Amino acid sequence: MYADDGSIRPAYAGVDQWLKTAPLDQLEQRRLEAELFYRRGGITFAVYGDAQGEERIIPFDIIPRIFSSKEWGKLSEGLEQRVKAINLFLADIYGKRSILKAGIVPEDMVWGNPAYRPEMAGVQVPHGVYVHIAGIDIVRIDEDDFYVLEDNARTPSGVSYMLGGREISFRLMADLYGRHRVAPIEDYPDQLVASLRSVAPRTAGQDPTVVLLTPGQYNSAYYEHSFLADKMGIELVEGRDLFVRDNHVYMRTTEGAKQVDVIYRRLDDDFIDPLTFDPNSMLGVPGLFNAYVAGNVTLTNAVGTGAADDKAIYTYMPEIIKFYLSEEPILKNVPTWRCRDQQDLKYVLEHMGELVVKEVHGSGGYGMLVGPHATKEEIGKFTELVKANPQGYIAQPTLSLSTCPAYVESGVAPRHVDLRPFVLTGADGVRIVPGGLTRVALKSGSLVVNSSQGGGTKDTWVVDL
Repeated sequence: MYADDGSIRPAYAGVDQWLKTAPLDQLEQRRLEAELFYRRGGITFAVYGDAQGEERIIPFDIIPRIFSSKEWGKLSEGLEQRVKAINLFLADIYGKRSILKAGIVPEDMVWGNPAYRPEMAGVQVPHGVYVHIAGIDIVRIDEDDFYVLEDNARTPSGVSYMLGGREISFRLMADLYGRHRVAPIEDYPDQLVASLRSVAPRTAGQDPTVVLLTPGQYNSAYYEHSFLADKMGIELVEGRDLFVRDNHVYMRTTEGAKQVDVIYRRLDDDFIDPLTFDPNSMLGVPGLFNAYVAGNVTLTNAVGTGAADDKAIYTYMPEIIKFYLSEEPILKNVPTWRCRDQQDLKYVLEHMGELVVKEVHGSGGYGMLVGPHATKEEIGKFTELVKANPQGYIAQPTLSLSTCPAYVESGVAPRHVDLRPFVLTGADGVRIVPGGLTRVALKSGSLVVNSSQGGGTKDTWVVDL
């Protein structure tokens, strides 16, 4: 909110004035009302391994994060460039493998990636789109620079919190909201279903049938699955609701079988088809992959997209963008040491207490060490893990992430934030709603924003300035 010289950034002028005039008890009342809104709406998440197994309310910070339209323009341009490159990379590694033959990305990094699916080699995905829904995690380190922290190309979540946060702004901060010209995000479900329908098989009719496939009510993101299906006006189905006949997928309905053209699946590759992947899966649909390969149904995101979003491939994204697009990356990568390289490994082991060390396949804030905040015992344990499996880790500097004002127990205070914009890619182009999900580390000094690790969310405003 403040520039280095202490002045208010123009985009935050209205928020600054609002905070100066709003009593703390009023902010507390609105925080409680926001929590009540989430509780009544069932906007919850679960943490795997939680002994109580309770559904939790994700904390919502009522003070919005704000971008100017100029800032957002640069961000959205970089997001589109990055997702285009990811799609081209996936088409290549499952096709001609030009980038591997050129030596840009090491072959063993692809072949040894557990998310790489050899079953997809040579498969022609509908309309050539692999990643239909991407969540790109962005951090800001100064006035001009945004870094990509992580690419989520499998089943990115969080859209329901983005939309829920905007509804809270409408209801509880109408006075502040009315002072700004905030770009709308409410049409995200319409844009999503339009993107999904655009990638239906070419043999589908004028009004293709789209469904959302969920693992069921015990999944941590089940609320979001049901929320999105409702908002898009499509059926929420489980594996038992679908069946395959003659390499076509059908949905069981009270009026008989109905052919399905597009499946927005929210379960991992391993579970989608017990005949092709995990034979013990009770969540998927036997024969689904064969129907997919035959071109009679579209799966979004495509099978095998995880090969593009682990933290090792991430380190090659600048080279991937240059290789496929012949362009310089608009959004920077966080400087990263690859522990698979001997020189990088030596540096990481010598500076473990200064770095953020991450498992290549870790997620959700797990499998990582924040060196400056870790104990000697934790550093020692991670040192041994990295020595035993160096190719399984990368390391990054502890960035000076930007902070935004947040309402916490002590009042209004700065807290570190990141941003997850959602990028939709269809046969008819790329769509990005202006904003995204801002995640905030509510613990003082913490850099971990994940909800499972005590983080919360904010509404993200793109304002016309």
